[in-house]
Amino acid sequence: MNDDEFQAADELWDLRLYVAGQTAKSLAALANLKKVCEDYLPGKYKIEVVDLLENPQLARGDQIVAIPTLVRKLPAPIRKIVGDLSRTERVLVGLQLRAARTVQETR
Repeated sequence: MNDDEFQAADELWDLRLYVAGQTAKSLAALANLKKVCEDYLPGKYKIEVVDLLENPQLARGDQIVAIPTLVRKLPAPIRKIVGDLSRTERVLVGLQLRAARTVQETR
């Protein structure tokens, strides 16, 4: 693990992925999320998939306005990432598994 990466907490990461049916974006988001979790949180995560076509009322609780949306419930604070989660670096930063790099650091 590099210096710019955060250590994953020993506690269980509680992740909720909001989707709308079995669309290509929804399936890609789930596959991308599983890959990130296996690579960076092996054995320390729980993924709950919420299909808003089946349970639209559940969107209100986490204030979901776009799908797919990933919500990190634990560890606190709650974090949200919208999209198919294909940009791994963005997902890692969004979940706070990796520190954001500044423009100068990447040059």
